[in-house]
Formats: sequence, C-alpha cells, structure tokens
Amino acid sequence: MSDRLSLLLQQAYLFWTSPLVVYQVIILLFAAGITLFLRKTLSPRLESLAGIDGTRQLRHLLSRSGQRLLAPLSLLLWVMIGRSLLLGSELETQLLDLAIPLLLSMAGVRLVVYLLRKGFPVTPALKTWENIISFSIWTLVALHLVGILPHMLQLLDSLAVTLGETRISLLYVLKLLLLVALMLSLAFWLSALIERRMRGFTHVSPGLQVALGKFSRVFLLTLAVLLSLNLVGIDLTTLTVFGGALGVGLGFGLQRITSNFISGFILILDRSIKPGDVVTIGESFGWVQELRARYIVVRNRDGVDTLIPNENVITNEVINWSYADRNIRLRIQVEISYDDDPEQAMELMQQAASVSPRALQEPPALVNLVEFGDNGILLELRVWIADPEAGVGSVRSAINLAIWRAFKQANITIPYPQRDLHIKGPLPRQE
Repeated sequence: MSDRLSLLLQQAYLFWTSPLVVYQVIILLFAAGITLFLRKTLSPRLESLAGIDGTRQLRHLLSRSGQRLLAPLSLLLWVMIGRSLLLGSELETQLLDLAIPLLLSMAGVRLVVYLLRKGFPVTPALKTWENIISFSIWTLVALHLVGILPHMLQLLDSLAVTLGETRISLLYVLKLLLLVALMLSLAFWLSALIERRMRGFTHVSPGLQVALGKFSRVFLLTLAVLLSLNLVGIDLTTLTVFGGALGVGLGFGLQRITSNFISGFILILDRSIKPGDVVTIGESFGWVQELRARYIVVRNRDGVDTLIPNENVITNEVINWSYADRNIRLRIQVEISYDDDPEQAMELMQQAASVSPRALQEPPALVNLVEFGDNGILLELRVWIADPEAGVGSVRSAINLAIWRAFKQANITIPYPQRDLHIKGPLPRQE
C-alpha cells in the first residue's frame, strides 16, 4: 500500500513539475491575475453605469450582467489565447482543454441564474430551479470531460416512439423542453423589463401602463412557444386540431378562468379601474394595488389585501370614489342640546374643519342643520379632501377633536339620550 502511494505521489510530482504542465499552470495563473486586476478596475465603472436610481433599465441590466460574467469570460479569453500560443508551438494543452468547458459552464450558470432572478420573483421554487439548472449544466460538463456524453445522447435518441410518420425520441422531448424553458425565461425577462420601463413613463396613465405590460407579456409568451416549436421542427399547421380541442376545453372546463382573463383586459382597456383608485366592491373598501390577469388586489385600511375576481368587478356594482375626480366629501354629524345656540355651534364646526391640512378650501366646508331629534339638534359638517388613498379616519378624527375642544370652550353640550317616562294610575302601596 505504501509503495503504491509513493508511486502515485512520484507520478503526480513528475506531472506537475514537467515543463509542459508548468507552462499551462503559468498561463492559468496569469489569466487569474489579469482577471483580478480587471475586476477591481472595471467593477466600480460597471456599478456607476448601473445607476443607483435604476431608471435606465437596459444599462442597469447590461452592467449587472457584465459584473457577473466578467470573471469567467476574462479567464476564458486569456486561457484560449494561451492555448492558441501553446498549440502554435506544438505543445500539449490538457489542463487548458479541461479549464475551457469549466469556465464556459461557470459563465452559463451565472447568466442563467441572473436572468431567472430578473424575470421571476425570488421564491423557494425559483431557488430550487436554479439548483436544478446548475446541477444539470455541471453534469453535462462532467459527462463531456469523461467522454460519456456522446454515448448518453445516443442512448436517449434510441428511446423513441413513432406516431404516424413522426419519430419522437426522449432526446427530442428533452431538447423541446429545454428550448421552451429557455424561450419562456427570455420572454418573462423581456416582459418584466418592459413593465419596469413603462412605470418610468409619467406621461402614460397607470391603466395604459398595465394594459401595455400585460399585452406584451401575452404576446412574448405566445411568440416564445411558437418559436420553440418551430425550431425543433414541429409543423405549426398541425396545431390546428390541438387549437380546436383547446377551444372546446376553454368553453367547458376553463370557462370561469377565461371569463376572468377576458374581464381583466376589459377593465384595463375601458380604464374604469386603475391602480391607486379608491373603490367599494360589495363589502370591500380600499385602494386598488394591482390589476392582474385573473383578479384585482384591493387593500383596505388595515393593510389586508382582498383578491377580487375580474368577472365580479365586471358584473357587480362598483363605487369608484376617484373615477372622474379624486375629491371626496366627508360627513361628520354632531348633536347639540336644545339649550345651546345652533348658529354658534355651526360656526364653530366650520372653523374646526380647517384644522386638518388635508381639508380643501375649495369647495369650502359646509354645515347644515339636519333635523330636530329626540335628544337634541343634529348638525352635519361636510368637508372635502383630495387624497382619499391616504385614508379618511385621520381627517375625521382631527376634526372631531377640534369640534370637541371648541364646544367645551363655548360651553356647548352634547346631550345624552333622553326618555320621558309617563306613569298611568296610582303606584301600588307597600305594606
């Protein structure tokens, strides 16, 4: 055992100290040094190009991609240059031949992970897919290095079935899935880039931004699927039968989903509801956060999001408090005693409306005497605000507090409920 170990160590020593291997190691070390220098020099410039505000999305994307790919691509470039020099001198390049596919794999993994994180929200499922893709890429590289990859491809191609005149192999299916996944990832990334770019256009209405973003996503996803099928050699005219079957399925099993999807486009195109609108739908009151393909997101004052299907918004009555004008009117009712002067109380209530900076001066606040109630005189203050999305409870609370202070200072009382009790007949005697 010791003789075998010493023999292996001696062979390793002779291998690593041979001039041919030393040349390759020097090239690898030189490439690593140049890469470290370039990374330290170019990274600050790429960071500045990205922009802190992120308004220039394409420049931001290219700079971030450049930062991730700078190290493997720089190493790959210098290794390939060194390999060409050694081949020109008719020297061996085993180490460099091994390093090239490894560097390509590193660049591919970094690029795929970055594009996935840009096109999809970061979730545990996305991280799982990142691990699967990285493992698959490194597995292919390992099979290529040991020389098994061609035999594996032949084996996958031999596992096939024939449908009519079409031969479908396992390798064909894997290529199709890989191409569809790649094209869909690219489509999701492009649509996300377009949506972020549209949000930067202040002169475009929020409804039109959502409409263009959703249209671009549907168009790009459809185009990605069709291109993938065409690239693998599937005749698109054969999909007409599948399209007819899909139409039947949409008419029966997917009717509600299709209805919500189409209703979403109707809401976007007729611009009846936009992100930021204050709405009341049934018992739900709040602010529209998002318009999605199947539902809208309405957030109430407690921060709770309600997902309302688009079909319900189309078919039911909807109160849009900010449809034509964002100004809304608040009604604050106060009851005073019959012993107090209602005109003085009305003047104090009108003055109290100005304590809130969110209360509008035009149209001015108005106080009305509503009715003579059982317990007192009912007065109502009507005040306008222009930002209902910021909530109405704080405005109502500030004005109520100002009315209370003004009434206390003027000795105006808010009556308790009063009831008159009439006793008919004599009370029974107690013995």
